Parts: sequence; C-alpha cells; structure tokens
Amino acid sequence: MEISVAKCFILPIGGKHLCLFNRQYTLNNFVLPTVFNIRDLGIIVDSNLSFSNHVDSIVSRANIKANLIIRCFVSGDRDLLVKAFTVYVRPVLEFDSPVWSPRFKRDIEKLESVQRHFSKRIKGLDTMDYKSRLKQLNLESLELRRLKADLTLTYKLVFGIIDLDGTKFFKPLNNTTTRGHAFRLDTQNSLGSEVQRHFFNNRVLNIWNNLPADVDFNSLCKFKNSLCTNYLRKYCILDCY
Repeated sequence: MEISVAKCFILPIGGKHLCLFNRQYTLNNFVLPTVFNIRDLGIIVDSNLSFSNHVDSIVSRANIKANLIIRCFVSGDRDLLVKAFTVYVRPVLEFDSPVWSPRFKRDIEKLESVQRHFSKRIKGLDTMDYKSRLKQLNLESLELRRLKADLTLTYKLVFGIIDLDGTKFFKPLNNTTTRGHAFRLDTQNSLGSEVQRHFFNNRVLNIWNNLPADVDFNSLCKFKNSLCTNYLRKYCILDCY
C-alpha cells in the first residue's frame, strides 16, 4: 500500500522541539505541513501532549448528544434517561481514556460538567447538589471511571489478556517487603518531566501498588468488582463523593 502523502504531517512533540515549526520537510517532493495538533485514531494529539484540544472536542460532541436526549425523549423516566446517557454520551467521553486522561483540573472539570449538567436537567433533581444526584442515579463520576479504566488496562497488561507486551510498560517491583499484594510493579520509563509523570504507566503505578489487600486478582471480573470506591476517591481531584 502506498503512503498517502496528503495525509502526512509533521507534529513536533515537546517545547524543545518547537523550532521544527521553522523547518521544511518533504516526502516524494511534497512539502509536509507542520501542525500543532492532529487527530490520530480518534484522538487529537497536540505538541505539548496536554490533550486539552481533544477534551474540548469530545465535550462539545457529548453536550450535543446529551441535549438531544433531554429534548427528544418524551418520557421523563430517570432510568430511561440515564440509560440513554450511558449508551450514547458516556462512550464519547471515555473512548481510549488511558491514552489521553487529563492532568489539568480545568480539563477534568470540563469532562465532568457534561454529566453534571445532564443530571441536573432530570426532573426532580435540579435542586440537589452533584454528589446527591450521582447517588440518586446510581452513577459514578467520570473521573472515578477513568481511574478504574487505568487499573483495568493495567490488569490486562499484567495478566496478558490483551495483545500488548506488558513488559514495555511495567516490570515486577523488586521489593522484599511482604506488605500489600503480590503484583506490585515498577515503571519502564524515566520520570524526567511533568508530562512523563502523567503517562499512563507512570500515573497508575502508585494507585496499583497501593491497592487494598482484599482486592481479588483471580479474574478480571472479580478484580473490577472488588475495586473499592473509598480507596480510589482519594486519588480524585474533584470532590464528587
């Protein structure tokens, strides 16, 4: 298959490489444009790896879908509206979240605002605060769900459930202490910058290694069911519980 030159771009990553914007690169005599951000496999990647542009994009699309649900559903049944939200809106906000999970509070709040505003528009809940609405609707905050998605992906990598080489992300922790669970990990990457510290395998490390002793590692289903919300909420920036 030939390379589609018209779909090729130059995306410098990191501040020290921004000088590349002033350089010119060619492929088959075609000048490749240099861009600040580009969509790749559904995710908008920017030069600073902040993913703020991606967050803005999915929040805009999710709000449109959420508004359509409120406007188009004649029924005011809570269970029906919540089901529609979880089927049509939430996947937009969570697709591949381990790749782009935001590190800035402003982006975390933007994502949460979609569910916050939707839940407030459900009849009978408009006077409640967000915590109470989540409890009434039996929903988790989107931030908490992203933490669980990180841990679920870690489990799949450690136990070889997906077709990815887990050793490229983690290595067993060489520690003789007997406290904690038996699957503690160390990262394969250095922590040279704030951006690197927030890479998936680095940001999930502390949460994974400090999982409570009663977490069940015997199967993925048991693992997900045994994750304790009280433990995870201390890693959440927003106070939604």
